[in-house]
Amino acid sequence: MHLCLFEDDRAPALYPLTRTRATYDLRLGRRTLLQTTRDAFPENTATLLHARPLLRAVTAAENDLGTPEHLPDGADVLFVNGRFVAAAGDALDAIREGVRAGEPRAFLAHEGERPTLVAAFVPSRATADLPPGPLARSALTPAAFAELPETTLPDAPLVSGLPDLLGALEPALRRDFAAHAGGPDERGADGADLPDGARLVAGERVYVAPGATVRPGAVVSGADGPVYIGEHATIMENAVVRGPVYVGPQCEVKPQAHIEASALGFYCKVGGEVEGSVVHSLSNKAHGGFVGDSYLGRWCNLGAGTITSNLKNDYGEVSVWNGATGEVEGSGRPFAGLFMGDHAKCGIGTCFNTGTVVDVLAEAVMARRDRTLSEAQRRVLAAVAEGRATNAEVR
Repeated sequence: MHLCLFEDDRAPALYPLTRTRATYDLRLGRRTLLQTTRDAFPENTATLLHARPLLRAVTAAENDLGTPEHLPDGADVLFVNGRFVAAAGDALDAIREGVRAGEPRAFLAHEGERPTLVAAFVPSRATADLPPGPLARSALTPAAFAELPETTLPDAPLVSGLPDLLGALEPALRRDFAAHAGGPDERGADGADLPDGARLVAGERVYVAPGATVRPGAVVSGADGPVYIGEHATIMENAVVRGPVYVGPQCEVKPQAHIEASALGFYCKVGGEVEGSVVHSLSNKAHGGFVGDSYLGRWCNLGAGTITSNLKNDYGEVSVWNGATGEVEGSGRPFAGLFMGDHAKCGIGTCFNTGTVVDVLAEAVMARRDRTLSEAQRRVLAAVAEGRATNAEVR
């Protein structure tokens, strides 16, 4: 069976984070949506990716997977929405049962008044009945599978807007640790550097990967949730890491930092206080300050003393901009801080109001960390800067 993750016409609701990446490349915890879905369907023999035309090249390079415009011949294909959180539950069970039954079927949910295509199973004998070139479309919607029998999934977990990423974070961190194939023990993995003076609390729920270092005076606690420290990451002196937390490969957690209920993707430098937040990858918040209930993209940099407000003085609902509607809308949450697109920067002492959204490329800097901008990435950023990466692209 081939697994095909696709984008639908609601990707703009996750702007600015999805201006520069496919929806399924958003990080939930240790894993992205794509990685979570692939793990949920281990029987798949190949993974195909559908993405908006502008993002196909960068998506293929990011994941080392194909973004073809045509379905493979003679293969069963399971299409899964890139915004679907493939966590254990009734929706995932229903899709798995549909695959086992071997009959064509579409699985729908409702977000507001509109139906959303969550998944569709198309056995090889039925692919000829699909409209021509489904993977060449900018977005896959229920109309592409209108001829298939339908099953409604009333409680399908979908990332419908930026605030949903915050709500999905802590459950994802706990799931991801449970799904980790390695066996954490009291001292972490063989090859980890845990000198005298580094303290693990509830060590059975702390995993320290080979090559990672926890320096003297640092405290890593799994008492309230699991902690995963990736390869060659460094937890510096007197830092406190309280689970559930994921610290990705080559990350640096600075001295006296306080990290709680957060996910730090690969090669991030993080200091000060970070709580309930995702730092996607390759971004810096290296100094003091506070980031709470926030989501930072790639290549972001926060100047020293940056503070994000994540709670209103009246404890009311935080409003957040919706890129699909262009309106500021209620988030359904009392806690929501900053949502920052890729390559955005802010200077020292910056203070952000609750629910602030900062778009891509608020400021650009030189290449670094042994990485250069590919031509495909340049095209994406140029389109964003010139205003060509609009909602019309996915409709």
